[in-house]
Amino acid sequence: MPDQDAPAVVWLRDDLRVSDNPALREAVDSDRPVVVVHVLDDSGDVGRPLGGASRWWLHHSLEALDASLRKRGNRLVLRHGDGAAEIASVLRRTGAALLTMNRRYVHGEREQDDRVRRAAEADGVTVSMHTASLLHEPGDLLNGDGERFAVFTPFFAALTRAGAPRQPIPAPSTIAAWSGTVHSEDLAALRLLPTAPDWSAGLGETWTPGEKGAHRRVDEFVHERLAHYADRRDRPAAEVSSRLSPHLKFGEVSPYQLWHRVQQADAPADVRQKFLTELGWREFDYDLLDAHPDLETVNVHRGFDAFPWADVDDDVLRAWQEGRTGVPLVDAGMRQLWRTGWMHNRVRMVTASFLIKNLRYDWRIGERWFWDTLVDADPANNAAQWQWVAGSGADAAPFFRVFNPLLQAQKFDPDGEYVATWVPELRDLDAAGRLAPWTVPDGPTSGDDPAYPTPIVDLKASRAAALDAYQRMRA
Repeated sequence: MPDQDAPAVVWLRDDLRVSDNPALREAVDSDRPVVVVHVLDDSGDVGRPLGGASRWWLHHSLEALDASLRKRGNRLVLRHGDGAAEIASVLRRTGAALLTMNRRYVHGEREQDDRVRRAAEADGVTVSMHTASLLHEPGDLLNGDGERFAVFTPFFAALTRAGAPRQPIPAPSTIAAWSGTVHSEDLAALRLLPTAPDWSAGLGETWTPGEKGAHRRVDEFVHERLAHYADRRDRPAAEVSSRLSPHLKFGEVSPYQLWHRVQQADAPADVRQKFLTELGWREFDYDLLDAHPDLETVNVHRGFDAFPWADVDDDVLRAWQEGRTGVPLVDAGMRQLWRTGWMHNRVRMVTASFLIKNLRYDWRIGERWFWDTLVDADPANNAAQWQWVAGSGADAAPFFRVFNPLLQAQKFDPDGEYVATWVPELRDLDAAGRLAPWTVPDGPTSGDDPAYPTPIVDLKASRAAALDAYQRMRA
């Protein structure tokens, strides 16, 4: 007879929730006591170390998860170090009979999971893996030639034809704890929060990390924002974005839960489909990451390896990072990013295009900045989106599609409401002045000590230079 006192160990990573968590559910259903573990493995040997904003989020998400587990009679065991070694230590210390995990998709993480599985099984531990963070396994959806999709539209059509995703799994009401003792680090000892200076005040004012905060955000989106999503989502001042991306990134809500909540919402079918298409892009990006494990550093289309990037001027780069370019929509987006750890998707494209095509700086520079400052910095989405704007990625916008930030502002922020929110120097101007303050006589860009800078680059001339560089690359 198997020893029913031997616990089941659940190794949680980017699945920090108790509902719709297949790995946790299997452990609970095994009728064994359960040990729930999270390992902060930030050496960079396995996956990319989290940026500063994501570390802030992880601290609060782990805190919320531990509270949720304690309400169910359990707790979260925290470790810091090599994930494989720490899990092996927990398995030995507890004499575990079962190890359950939800799959990860970064190449190094998958390799580590395989090592952990082989070592555990060699010691007689049953290991179980589940799909929980994506609606499909990367590489499962293939075109008629048996190859991966290189274009999103047929990929999403195939994903839709595969049928509705499985129903979400209810959260367990109780999670039996193991009676033994296993060492756990204090959350503060992981040093995830910024110290001096503490730049996180705006993050705390904007977000509530954790599963409870995620589902409040889902409710708010479904009931208050979804109805206007299709026709107003490109307006950064409209506040109809779901803002669920960081909750999805840390697995505080699953794509299965979100898919079914949206499908059940009282909204027109085309509106619901528009949002589900965005979930589809997330799936597509992970397919892309699976095919290109070095997506964050290597062009998908290798012809871009020859692109003649400009030499970086540190002062110019800092102006972009800090929202001091003199181009209001760009500056508003970069200031929103620094303050809140998030930026509206339309403005992400504009700020990325400005860096890549108006400044002609390598897309990897911007990708790294976003990785450090976004609370939703995702290994697939972040790199894929930057390559999309650069034109070097799969199904990317062509390089010659340059997002003119003035025209984009006139189309999507015509009253300058978004600009006024994040660039207070321009609030007192009319709409036209907010979007192009250099045209205002004796305005904020005038004088010896102007309140707001003039553009650091000529938009028309820099666009022409970028297109010329692209033609030289092609030649």
